[in-house]
Amino acid sequence: MAKENKVRIYNRLFFKLYLNYAVMLLVTAVLICLIFIRLYEENTMNNHKIQAENDAESFSKMLTEDFIKTGKYDEFLVFYNRLVKFNGMDIWTFSNPYALTPMDERMATNSYEELEESEYEDLVNRAFMGEKAYRKDYDNIYEKQMSIVAAPIHDTGGNVVGAVLLLSYVEGQKDIVNDSLKLIVFSSVTALAISFIIVIIFATELSLPISKMRVTALELAAGNYNSKTGIKREDEIGDLAKTVDILSEKLLENEIQRKNMEQMRLDFFSNVSHELRTPITVLRAYTETLVDGVVQDKDTLAQYYERMLAECKSMERLVGDLLLLSKMQNPDFAIEKEPVNLIQVFDDIIRSAGAIAQKKNINIEVNKDCPVLMMLGDYDRLRQMFMVILDNAIKFSDENKTIHINLIKKDKIIVSIRDEGIGIHPEDLQHIFDKFYKSSLGKNSGGTGLGLAISRQIAQRHGGKIEVSSVQGEGSTFTFTFPLLEMEF
Repeated sequence: MAKENKVRIYNRLFFKLYLNYAVMLLVTAVLICLIFIRLYEENTMNNHKIQAENDAESFSKMLTEDFIKTGKYDEFLVFYNRLVKFNGMDIWTFSNPYALTPMDERMATNSYEELEESEYEDLVNRAFMGEKAYRKDYDNIYEKQMSIVAAPIHDTGGNVVGAVLLLSYVEGQKDIVNDSLKLIVFSSVTALAISFIIVIIFATELSLPISKMRVTALELAAGNYNSKTGIKREDEIGDLAKTVDILSEKLLENEIQRKNMEQMRLDFFSNVSHELRTPITVLRAYTETLVDGVVQDKDTLAQYYERMLAECKSMERLVGDLLLLSKMQNPDFAIEKEPVNLIQVFDDIIRSAGAIAQKKNINIEVNKDCPVLMMLGDYDRLRQMFMVILDNAIKFSDENKTIHINLIKKDKIIVSIRDEGIGIHPEDLQHIFDKFYKSSLGKNSGGTGLGLAISRQIAQRHGGKIEVSSVQGEGSTFTFTFPLLEMEF
C-alpha cells in the first residue's frame, strides 16, 4: 500500500498548479514584452523621426532668416561649427544646382557632386523638389544604424535654393528599448518568484483537504467507518468533505444493519432448528415405538397417530409461515392490490373468530363511523393480518371479556383492536414483532412466533404501519394506519 501511495513530483497537484500558473504567467509576460517592444520601438522611432524632421525644418528656416535674408554668409561657418558641436550630429548643406539662383557656396558644407550615386542622393533630390525626406537604415559610411532626414532651404521668394541633410545615430533609441526589455524580463522573473509563494499557499489550501479526504477514504475502505474528514469549509471542497462524511455515516449505518441482519440470520437458523427439532424428535420417538411393535393397543396406537399428525401439521404451519415471511421480506415480491372494503373484511373475520370467542364467552364489539371503508389491498392478506391480532386477543383474554374493534375514517384509515386481557410485559413489548419471539406465558407455547412478524410485513406492504400499547392486567391495543382510497358511491 505504501508503494502504491507514492506520487512522483511531476504528478503532484502542487507541481501541476505551479507549472500551469508559471506557463500562463510566462506566456503573458512574453506577449506583453513583445507587444510593448513593438509599440515602444515604433513610438520611439516615430518620435525620433518627427523630431529629426522638425530639427531639419527649423535649421532650414534659420538659414533662410538669419543668413540668406540678411546676407551674412561669412558668419555661417562659425554658426555651423557651434551647432554641430552642440547637437552632436552631422549636418550637411548643399546648394541646389537646378535653381535659377542657387544658394551661396559659402553656406554649402558639401558639394552636390559628392552625392552622385550615393545612398543620400535620392533624399537630397527630393529636398530640391521641395519635399521632406526621411530614411532609417544601416549606413555603410558610418557603419551604424542611422536616421537620415533631408529638408529644402528656401530663399526669401520661396524658391528652393539648397537642402539640409541631418544624420543621427539610432543606437541610443535601441539602448532604451533594450533597457526596457531587461526591465520586463526582470519583472517577469520576480513575478514568477512571487507566484511560487502564492501557488504554495493556494496549493496547500487545496491539496491539504484533498489529502485528508484521501486518508479518510482509505480508512473507510479498510472498514473504519467512524473516520471523518474534519474539514469545515464553505466551498466546493467543503461540500465534497461533507459528502465523504455522509458516506462514512451511511457506511457505518449499513455496517450496523449488516451485523444486525447477520445476527438475525443466525438467530433465524437457530430458531428454525429449535422449532423443528422438537416435532421431529417426537415423530422419531413415536415412529421408533411403532416400528419396534412396543404398542399393540388400538386406542394407544390411535393416540400415537393423532399426535404424529398434529406434529406434522405444526411443522407444515411453521414451514408455510416461513415461506410467507420470506416472500414478504423480498423487495421484489409484489402484492396484487384492488379496492377492498375493510368493513366487509372484518365481517368475514368476526364470523370466523366468533366460534373461538364463543367458547370463552368473549364478546367482539365493532364500532364503525361509516358503512364503507375503502382501501387498496389484498383481501386475503389483510384478512390474515387482522385474524392474527384478533386470534391473539381471544387467546390472551380471560372468559367473559370484551374485544373492542374501532374502524375510523379520517384523512387516513385507522383500525384499532383492543382486548381486556392479561397485557404484555414491558420487556416483551419491544420484541413482539421479532421472528420466533414468544413470551414465557404458557398460552403462547403452541404458536410459531411468526404471526406478528408476518402481520407487520403485510401492513408495510400496504403502505401502512402497526403500533402496539399495553398495560399489564388491563389489556393491549393494536393500532393500524393505512392510506385512504377515495371513491364516490
